[in-house]
Amino acid sequence: MQRILLVKTTSLGDVIHCLPAASDIARLYPEAAIDWVVEETYVDVVRLHPAIARVLPVAVRRWRRSLRARQTRDEFAAFRQQLAQAQYDRVIDVQGLAKSAFLARLATGERHGLDRASAREWIAALTYHRRHHVPWTLGAVARNRQLVGDALGYAPQGAPDFGIAAAPARFDWLPASRYCVCLTGTTDVAKLWPEERWGELGRDLAAAGWRCVFPAGTDGERARAGRIAAAVDASGAAAVVAPAASLGELAGVLAGADLAIGVDTGLTHLAAALGRPTVGIYCGTSPRATGVIGTRVCNVGDVAKTPTSAAVRDAAASLAEIAAPVCP
Repeated sequence: MQRILLVKTTSLGDVIHCLPAASDIARLYPEAAIDWVVEETYVDVVRLHPAIARVLPVAVRRWRRSLRARQTRDEFAAFRQQLAQAQYDRVIDVQGLAKSAFLARLATGERHGLDRASAREWIAALTYHRRHHVPWTLGAVARNRQLVGDALGYAPQGAPDFGIAAAPARFDWLPASRYCVCLTGTTDVAKLWPEERWGELGRDLAAAGWRCVFPAGTDGERARAGRIAAAVDASGAAAVVAPAASLGELAGVLAGADLAIGVDTGLTHLAAALGRPTVGIYCGTSPRATGVIGTRVCNVGDVAKTPTSAAVRDAAASLAEIAAPVCP
């Protein structure tokens, strides 16, 4: 086995959930070269994995808005030229969508993917040379590991290894003392945790001597983070809304954190993948499917079971030195 192409383009959480599959390949086939097709937004995360030989960025989301533009045609042609530089022993579409199947079909090599019953979009299964059944009852990380293992002829063993590390960031605005990254934003409103509970949690953290850092991407997320930070400490001494940052910079912020607490969003999963103590808050999704995974993690809540601030605080206390009872 010499060269393998993984196609997992979006979203951030999905990309992170595929990292252990790359670690499995690297451990079992140390001589293999692994390439990865991913949306341009998430390139910095894939590059954190030392086993990835080439990262091939695509911009499907952006290209769709201007299909006839010269820039779109030139960028797509450049991507195809990059793809043509290698003949792959296996091309594995780990995404299971029509768009990812289309991208996989552009590569030269035996194409593998999910069967009709396992893929998120059944039409994708029509494009593969080999189709594999992976139960929906498995969590996201386990599904990815099993699909890649089936495509390459091995059964994944042991705990997931995300295989990434990042240097802690050293920004002037970051607290010099221990800090908790509070990840309050997500594009799915069903996953949001009530602002008043974030405020309660932040005040508990501040009382225990912690600083809270609130990253935000969109204008809406920034406004939400600002309201929560003000509810924690209007003076700004114990809470700061992070300036706009790239994904690579945010990885550094997370790597330097003593604790991360967040809703079911990609950055929360990134914190856990980087080995930080992480609490995942679940409201509109279930941790059984997409719970944060790691050596120091705790998932709280479930679908229609929004956790209280005390429950999240107690979960955090089980992972870090916080003045609160330790959860069982």
